[in-house]
Amino acid sequence: MLKEYIQGVRSLSIIGMCKNAGKTTVLNKLIAELNESSVRLGLTSIGRDGESTDLVTRTAKPGIYVYEGTLVATAVDMFRLSDITREIIYSTGWPTPMGEVAVVRARSDGSVQLAGPSMTAQLSALVDVFSSFGADMTIIDGALSRKTLCAPTVSEATILCTGASYSRDINVVIEDTAFSTALLTLPRQESFSEAELDIPMNGKIRFKRADGTVEQMKDGLTLAEALRSREYADVKSVYITGAVTDATIKPVLMGGAKLKGFELSAEDGSKLLLSHDSYEKLLIRGVRIGVRRPVKLAAITVNPVSAYGFHMDPKLLLDSMRAAVSVPVVNVESKDED
Repeated sequence: MLKEYIQGVRSLSIIGMCKNAGKTTVLNKLIAELNESSVRLGLTSIGRDGESTDLVTRTAKPGIYVYEGTLVATAVDMFRLSDITREIIYSTGWPTPMGEVAVVRARSDGSVQLAGPSMTAQLSALVDVFSSFGADMTIIDGALSRKTLCAPTVSEATILCTGASYSRDINVVIEDTAFSTALLTLPRQESFSEAELDIPMNGKIRFKRADGTVEQMKDGLTLAEALRSREYADVKSVYITGAVTDATIKPVLMGGAKLKGFELSAEDGSKLLLSHDSYEKLLIRGVRIGVRRPVKLAAITVNPVSAYGFHMDPKLLLDSMRAAVSVPVVNVESKDED
């Protein structure tokens, strides 16, 4: 049962390694389990979900089934595609291509289609809105590649969905999911205090020198140029606000700077947009990688059935994934996962 992994969580995001990774199946399983436990749910999405046919692959997909009392935040144009009896209880004022996002209370069981807000700040605000109307937990159904949803500023915990739709090669599924898991579960950084990270600075990169001084990197420099320079020879730690990408890190790796014992930090694991190669090279060079706000990855779910017409051995996929990661792994399609 999935609910055992999210006990005490106020907000949960569900994200996928790819389309058709089983997110909707996981969502429906959670909704049913939490309903049995009388947990009052708030439900929304980033992007559209709940349609009966995948808009890209044209394959059938499960709808989203909710129970009486569930709070749902979705664009008003989605009401006509849902079959619940509903009561509008709050208007957010947030526009989408499918109309304003409104919060409704389900007055009957039934299927819904979701099209929630597109900004993470709005999703974070929705958690408070749902709570004010009595929700015990908010679930945010994530769109393809929107891993920013798992940022602790948006949701307290995350479930990552993966499976056969990601690749026909089981080794690729395992390796890439394990790498995403490693990035999402990076430990708390040790170099900067919260007060030091709260110091207002215009730039996105700040340094900490050997004597403890914290300062912004000078304008006009790349990180690689700064770390090669004499001026920053005593820098031992760097904190990057926003995305950490190969475009920033590859020149550092090629630049000849001494990196052993160096700490690279970001806001949270969702901001690390590095290739596996760059990540491994940083570790080999002795760089510690940490985050200001660690992500709680509650579980990984695997789906052995691909939307593209093939499937993997369920036991092999489950056992291999469990061996590759240190978080719980569940096949939600299986009645007996062990």
